[in-house]
Amino acid sequence: MNDIPLNSINAEVKQINSYDGVNVVEFDFNESTLSMMGLELPEGIKEGTKVILGVKPSHVTIGKSYNLEVSYSNKIKANIIDIMEGQLLCNVIMFCNNTKIESLITKRTKDNMHLKVGDKVTVLIKSTELFIKEILND
Repeated sequence: MNDIPLNSINAEVKQINSYDGVNVVEFDFNESTLSMMGLELPEGIKEGTKVILGVKPSHVTIGKSYNLEVSYSNKIKANIIDIMEGQLLCNVIMFCNNTKIESLITKRTKDNMHLKVGDKVTVLIKSTELFIKEILND
């Protein structure tokens, strides 16, 4: 678990809302909507732009077996496909919408949640943690 790469999510800009210097951008992620909040947008971003979104594995939360309202804008159903367990940390690899998403959590949290390969979970990402990593040219 030395060099954990950023998650890369292919998406397309659906809508951009701006007010008082704050931007909220909605993306289509294989028929799911993702939301990103930020102050500045890269030049050339408009509706229909294809992008790669990034998020650090340490900023990806996992929800399991709960029916709780939370303030995360991005909630995606996923399946755990692998768990790489270290002494203190675990890298949980999930698959959703034809995309691999990784979450870095403590081993204690993994054990407390009884997470295992095959579990159905919800990936939670705050809109402030999602960012445009790359603009794709058509």
